[in-house]
Amino acid sequence: MSGGELAALIAAVAFVVLVVFAVILIHKVAKTVDQATKTVGEVNQTIEILTKDVNVLTSQVEGLLVKSNELLEDVNHKVEIIDPVFVALSDLGESISDLNESGRSAARKVSGFTKSAAGTGIAAKIGKTVYRLVRNK
Repeated sequence: MSGGELAALIAAVAFVVLVVFAVILIHKVAKTVDQATKTVGEVNQTIEILTKDVNVLTSQVEGLLVKSNELLEDVNHKVEIIDPVFVALSDLGESISDLNESGRSAARKVSGFTKSAAGTGIAAKIGKTVYRLVRNK
């Protein structure tokens, strides 16, 4: 075998080895692409399911918000109706407080009057006793 033939044989073997590695690489790349395709499919299915679930939740939340707003409006309306009652109760409380103060003031005056009347009664008794003593002499 000559040098040229030997070089051609080495080149042919190297080419075959290169082709074998290329086939192995292409096979692995094909498996990876298949796996990626499956994963993307699963992700798409999951996204579809999540989208449906989110749509259902969104509609339920909207319904709850509508009901909450209606309830809040009802409560506000009832508070408007009841508010004058609380104002009247506040006024009544002030009136009762004023009445209590007037009662205390009147009680103090009566108490002072009875003390002075009691003092006057004692002075009258002393005066009667002195008069009797002077008269009996």
